[in-house]
Amino acid sequence: MYRTISIPTDAQTDTAILMIYTGGTLGMVYDHTGSHLIPFDFSQLRERVPELNRFGFELTVIAFEKPIDSSNVTPEHWLTWARIIEEHYHQYDGFVILHGTDTMAYSASATSFLLENLNKPVVFTGSQLPIGAVRTDARENLMTALEIASARDESGQPVVPEVSIYFHGLLLRGNRAKKVESVHFDAFQSENYPILAEAGVTIDYNRSLILSSLADRTFSIATQMDDRVAILKLFPGISQVMVESTLQIPGLKGLVLETYGSGNAPATDWFINTLADAIQRGIFVFNVSQCNGGRVTQGRYSTSRRLAEIGVLSGSDITTEAAVTKLMYILGKYTLTDQIRQQLTIPLRGEMS
Repeated sequence: MYRTISIPTDAQTDTAILMIYTGGTLGMVYDHTGSHLIPFDFSQLRERVPELNRFGFELTVIAFEKPIDSSNVTPEHWLTWARIIEEHYHQYDGFVILHGTDTMAYSASATSFLLENLNKPVVFTGSQLPIGAVRTDARENLMTALEIASARDESGQPVVPEVSIYFHGLLLRGNRAKKVESVHFDAFQSENYPILAEAGVTIDYNRSLILSSLADRTFSIATQMDDRVAILKLFPGISQVMVESTLQIPGLKGLVLETYGSGNAPATDWFINTLADAIQRGIFVFNVSQCNGGRVTQGRYSTSRRLAEIGVLSGSDITTEAAVTKLMYILGKYTLTDQIRQQLTIPLRGEMS
């Protein structure tokens, strides 16, 4: 399924970093014709990126034998690399996950929930162009992600002991990020939470914004996710048939409801009654704003007050990506209704305010 590659180094150090290549553009190079992309052989990483010789840490790569296009990523993949991190957690000081950009925000969010009591950096990165391209962003993203994963403070503790995304000069909390660009290098933004660090001549960390160390707690992982969830995005003119059909999906357990503005939705009786019936049947409805910035405030306007009255749960300023993966995580971990409702509406990994 995957192979382990040790990258030779002359460094004399006790620091070790594990890099997990799942797939994505960063790990591709052009073939000898220069016209087709093929997977990169990570055993040649030192030759391809000689700057690695300047890093003062040991580097090991675990590469999936069949790279995963990020559009094909599933919860099973998230569980796989959570298990890889668990297996190697005590051998390495930090982790870098190379991943395609299209679903990176989903994967980073899911991983943040699966890794419980994390006290080491897990940095996702990728690129818009292959590592072999002339104007590639892959080198800088890769090198800086590795530097962040190995960074320690004055007391020897990791500077960023949480799941993050590094891309184009910015370090973002993984479960706060969204992909916003497909053609420019600044592919990710975090509208509802400040950046964790900015990389220029130096890497400037906003340490007060980074999650606190959990060194006094035992690291573990969640072992299952429940993918019986759906997303329903509201739009003017959405039909009763469409809403009812979504909420009648066999086995459905959770719904991310993408509402307008600060959590507003149609106040028509059929819409409210359809949601109320679903909630009575045990479906958890999680209210998330369609806006990239701002938050859900149920009850601020009359069009959201009825949602709160029937038991729709406010997602505050959570992203859709984090909402979906949090639902999967919570539904896979808990069975009691009150416990699920309580866990969904409180921040677990800094994913909401």
